[in-house]
Amino acid sequence: MRFTQRVAQIFGWGLIIVGIAGFAASGLDMNADHETAHRMFGVFPVNLVHNIVHLLFGAWGVVASRSWGSARTYLVGAGVVFLLLAALGYLAPDGFGFVPLGRADIGLHVFLAAGLLLAGLLSRAPTTTTATHSSHSSHSSHSAV
Repeated sequence: MRFTQRVAQIFGWGLIIVGIAGFAASGLDMNADHETAHRMFGVFPVNLVHNIVHLLFGAWGVVASRSWGSARTYLVGAGVVFLLLAALGYLAPDGFGFVPLGRADIGLHVFLAAGLLLAGLLSRAPTTTTATHSSHSSHSSHSAV
């Protein structure tokens, strides 16, 4: 498994764990007010929608980790979404009445976006030198006959 795939897998499983932990903190509560919503780890406001989003992004990461291209797409795509969520946390901290995005979530989303985007944008496509090398080897053995 390549580095890009491993990073997608780690982020994916991490977000699945965070989604499950969020249910332990908020249950099925739909309170989207970032000031009064239940807090995961006493810091991050969460609700049912927030937890489901974490689970979906986590599942996407785990599935995407199966190939380099999918993993890179996940890292960049999820990074952009987390960056947008951080901005939305400033503009609409209650996520338009659906999900608490304000307070500590803003910094966390910026941090996650930076990690995802760096890993995705700095990744290099796998090279196929092994296939090219074996192709040249088979041609040279046929010409020697």
